[in-house]
Amino acid sequence: MRGHITMRNIREILRLKFEFKSSNQRIANSLAISSSTVHDCLRRANLANITWPLPEGLDDEVLEQKLYPPPRKISIEDRGELNWLKVYEELKRKHVTLALLWSEYRELYPKGLSYSHYCDLYFQWKKQLETWMRQDHKAGEKMFIDYAGDTVPIHDGQGNIHQAQIFVAAIGCSGYIYTEATMTQTLPDWIDSHCRALEFYGGVPDLAIPDNLKNCTKLANLYEPEINPAYLDLAKHYGFAVMPARVKSPKDKSLAEKGVQIVQYKILAKLRDQIFFSLDELNEAMAPLQDIVNSQPYQKLPGSRLSQFEKLDKPALKPLPSTSYKFAEWAKASPGPDYHIELKKHFYSVPYTFIKKKLDVRFTDQTVEVFYKSKRIASHPRKYTHGHTTLTEHMPKNHQKYVEWTPERIINWASKIGTATSQLVEKVIATKAHPQLAFRACLGILRLGKSYSEARLEAACDRALKIGAYSYKNIASILKNKLEYVPVNKSEILTATKEAHENVRGGDYFE
Repeated sequence: MRGHITMRNIREILRLKFEFKSSNQRIANSLAISSSTVHDCLRRANLANITWPLPEGLDDEVLEQKLYPPPRKISIEDRGELNWLKVYEELKRKHVTLALLWSEYRELYPKGLSYSHYCDLYFQWKKQLETWMRQDHKAGEKMFIDYAGDTVPIHDGQGNIHQAQIFVAAIGCSGYIYTEATMTQTLPDWIDSHCRALEFYGGVPDLAIPDNLKNCTKLANLYEPEINPAYLDLAKHYGFAVMPARVKSPKDKSLAEKGVQIVQYKILAKLRDQIFFSLDELNEAMAPLQDIVNSQPYQKLPGSRLSQFEKLDKPALKPLPSTSYKFAEWAKASPGPDYHIELKKHFYSVPYTFIKKKLDVRFTDQTVEVFYKSKRIASHPRKYTHGHTTLTEHMPKNHQKYVEWTPERIINWASKIGTATSQLVEKVIATKAHPQLAFRACLGILRLGKSYSEARLEAACDRALKIGAYSYKNIASILKNKLEYVPVNKSEILTATKEAHENVRGGDYFE
């Protein structure tokens, strides 16, 4: 039982511990969880012999089973008394650990809770207690990020005005400032501003501490904000951890707020009477003022932001990666019966065994990747037109045998029989969300020409078009009952139209 900690946070705990050698407390601060939760996760990983990097193909479901196997059922008598307040007070005493308290508990109740279950229940209880985060700005360790409350008008020359957003970053113990204007605070601008800030600093800090914006967290939760997947992608590429500032906790982001004030009073205020017609003009005007701010001497300390950055922060930064970050967005998707997911009105196939599963989709301007429980199950080139992209290996076996067929090939075959047959086949294909799903029915219709003759099939298709009966079932019924030359009446139109929407594929279609 893992309480409220997410599998994404569990993977991040392992990454920060084994890749960055971070302390348990630093990991806890980064993910806004208790250090005891971090300790318990790492203890479980050790007991489960989990190594880093995680084995290829280890998805969330298997990882969770390894770390958090279901506890055995214990009677109330065997479980005994659980006084978590007393446990909490005991842990404040010198050299007292949770392992010691559990061993004393098991002496009283030999059939009681296992150590992992005991810890789980205690950590769940402890989550109700508020924690306090102490700020300690070490050289090159943290980059604080925020947007200024003030905006700057951009005139398009046609009477329209757009309010540019002002991104602000301040790093390490120097408070060295980077600022720029963007058109929006949306995710692409947010990510791109981070990339340019890191290029400006010439290195990567251990932590990024953004204000609790929707761009950096999916939920503004006090104890466990879930990091936006696109933002987490950026963090992994550059090699920093994300520690969002808590809501209504100004101490968590004091350096960012100070940087915002400096930008507003010493940069934006100086530009208040200028008129800008583009972002480039505005950023060109801001850059020299930013340099002045960073070069100005501290009021109460020796040196300036620039000198302290060069002396302390810059040597402590990690090097930038060799390749630039490729912006990627994430979305949720659930494939329907045609084993395709929709992204921007284009449909991409996934293995048919994932029909109706909840999937994660990562997409750039060139690629689309689909994941199930952190394991990639499909990858496609990005398409910008309406349509479908389908891989043969994703199809059920009874679809794969039609892979050599295309709508054009089927319609061309039908046209050799007659105009009505060609039009009927087109109608059948149009009724399906994906053409592949109509091929079986279309081929069945065309093969009726061998059983009943192509002339009768053409007549049957003509009658079916008149009554709106666009299915194999309807055509077969017309031919079987020799109705292809019988005049059409109104009641037939209503009945056939209703039947045309029924499932004609059979119960074994997706097996």
